[in-house]
Amino acid sequence: MIYPKIPLAQTIIQLCKSKKIKHIVISPGSRSAPLTIGFTNHPYFKCYSIVDERCAAFFALGLAQQLQEPTALVCTSGSALLNYYPAVAEAFYSDIPLVVLSADRPKHLVGIGDGQTINQKDVFKGHIAYSANLKLDLNENQSTTEDELPIFKNLENKLETLLGLKQGIQEYNEIEINKAINIATLHRGPVHINMPFEEPLYETTNTLGVNVKVISSEDRVATPNKAIISKYADSWNQATKKMILVGVNTPNQIDKKWFDMLAKDKSVIVFTETTSNIHHDEFFPSIDQIIAPLLEEQKNQLQPDVLLTFGGLVVSKKIKTFLRKFKPKKHWHIDTKKANDTFFCLTKHFKTTPEVFFKSFLPLTKPYTSSSSYKNLWNSIKENRLKNHDLYLSKIPYSDFTVFNTVLKTIPNHTILQVSNSSAIRYTQLFELNKTLEVYCNRGTSGIDGSTSTAIGCAVANNNKQTLLLTGDLSFLYDSNALWNTYVPNTFRIIIVNNQGGGIFRILPGNKNTDNFNTYFETNHKLTAEHLCKMYDFEYIKASKEDELKAHLDTFFEISNKPKVLEIFTPKNLNDEILLNYFDFLK
Repeated sequence: MIYPKIPLAQTIIQLCKSKKIKHIVISPGSRSAPLTIGFTNHPYFKCYSIVDERCAAFFALGLAQQLQEPTALVCTSGSALLNYYPAVAEAFYSDIPLVVLSADRPKHLVGIGDGQTINQKDVFKGHIAYSANLKLDLNENQSTTEDELPIFKNLENKLETLLGLKQGIQEYNEIEINKAINIATLHRGPVHINMPFEEPLYETTNTLGVNVKVISSEDRVATPNKAIISKYADSWNQATKKMILVGVNTPNQIDKKWFDMLAKDKSVIVFTETTSNIHHDEFFPSIDQIIAPLLEEQKNQLQPDVLLTFGGLVVSKKIKTFLRKFKPKKHWHIDTKKANDTFFCLTKHFKTTPEVFFKSFLPLTKPYTSSSSYKNLWNSIKENRLKNHDLYLSKIPYSDFTVFNTVLKTIPNHTILQVSNSSAIRYTQLFELNKTLEVYCNRGTSGIDGSTSTAIGCAVANNNKQTLLLTGDLSFLYDSNALWNTYVPNTFRIIIVNNQGGGIFRILPGNKNTDNFNTYFETNHKLTAEHLCKMYDFEYIKASKEDELKAHLDTFFEISNKPKVLEIFTPKNLNDEILLNYFDFLK
């Protein structure tokens, strides 16, 4: 087998294999050559070559999101590393394990004007679970002689050598690498391992020169203290108005029997976001549809005593506004890592998983004895909203609203649905979805910048299932380099709702239909995906009216020898009016 000659590169490769990091996303570069040589010549690793580092990082994020295990990124030194930042931030706030492996110049070449050199140490500070800044291998064969170094660098080099002898540079690097990967795995987050490599970079060997130590870390999920759980169960039983709100949640993580228990309690309502992947006939999806038209007196009447939350970040601004103004007396959050005080009334953080929590908590509750009318009040509102929702759809012309309704009803069972941010996810929230779909959206930072790359990473990780990206035009165009990817399966589908600009800005307060608005807020354009599809060998279909759309959707998801894009054009000057009138009509 071929290995890189540099001991540090050998160490990284061995530890990645030992810790079962199989998927390696590489962006071509020279300084990272020792890592590229090692990973691509080892049969254990599945390597991907993606040129654009920003796309590469979101592609890796899509893999990790689906595999529920760390994926690694490899890049050269300099600004290449900075292009990972949007995906690193998304992984940080969405609790997705990424291992960033960046090659760097030796310390004595940083800050002297050398090419492709920036300050890489702790570059992701504030948005990273751990940063490991490794030490340069020091040996008698390194190419930089003491005569080539300025005197202060020479002294620093000698000091580093002395310190290295004291602890052992190899030992230090092994400890740091082990720690970083363990944190990524157990704490579900991104980590950064920065590695200085000295030239020559391309030398290889047939034997390993280092024998690494693998430091394991136990994955323990805390079981709630019985006495504490009993105390909170008593508080729960005394409350007559209880609300559960579920944000981003991985499918099939919680036993359905707990939801059945909650559904029987007349004092409990469960709001589920589209990204929660939780369905029950007694629960309340389409939160904005229910909340938006409420009158002040209704909100006051429906203010919960206890709010229990779990899952990731919440899309609905309307539920946030409601709960911030009509605060629950108690807000409890379930999560192994963190509890965001989203509604400014957080009182308890249960540091465990929802499954473990409900297993301890729900048997202590009394779902059958409550005489509360809380759920009945919400149910009457829900029934009214659904009736008016259907009536409104029968009255409105072709628009974004009707397009989302048509598309969401047509998606085949068991499809993985990736939704881009901005208008796409907000429209999707207004409709009840097929319960067999698995829904994902990059809600950690809620940016439009990597939705397509993430969806392609997801599709590659799930080659046995169909993945659909439902996106807006700006999000698609912004991440168009995502299609510069040779791994896209033929089962992958993209539906673009093209309203010729940032349609979401039209539903926000502000002066519309002015040159200033059109240029700097909405970003008017006349671009389409057609030529991109031709360049990247995607099948391209377009629709501009309802009958065209329905005709294309009849065959869009059928087996094909290419991935497909369906671009749907909608009337931008109608969309905002139809959406804003929708919430008025629901009243």
